Amino acid sequence: MWPTRPGEAVGALRAVVLIALGTVLMTLSAKVNLPLPYVPMTLQTLVVLMIGAAYGWRLGSATMIAYLAEGAMGLPVFAGPVGGIAPLVGPTAGYLFGFVLAAAVTGWLAERGWDRSVVLLFAAMATGHVVILGAGFGW
Repeated sequence: MWPTRPGEAVGALRAVVLIALGTVLMTLSAKVNLPLPYVPMTLQTLVVLMIGAAYGWRLGSATMIAYLAEGAMGLPVFAGPVGGIAPLVGPTAGYLFGFVLAAAVTGWLAERGWDRSVVLLFAAMATGHVVILGAGFGW
């Protein structure tokens, strides 16, 4: 196609595979839910923070954007049997958009060494939870 430096094609393929794997994990975690009024409780926040810490801020936030794009296109990736634009404008929208920022914040902290100890990793993930809850409550 076009000239690339050695290893660039492998890096791009790795990123695509990791993003696809991350969106699959997000979809599976959305299906494990406790139905509550308005906003269900799921395992998504755990997976968001794990992806952010493991992938870093760039790839983690790109994974969350891809996940939201899949849902906006109508794929049933969100909690419950719904897909399309409705979850992105309803009561869950703030939480869903908060996933992008939470993955970025957690990944940024992990890249700066916060993933080297359990206490700092807990603090990084707690910060990510605050971001998700703040976005969800603010919506």
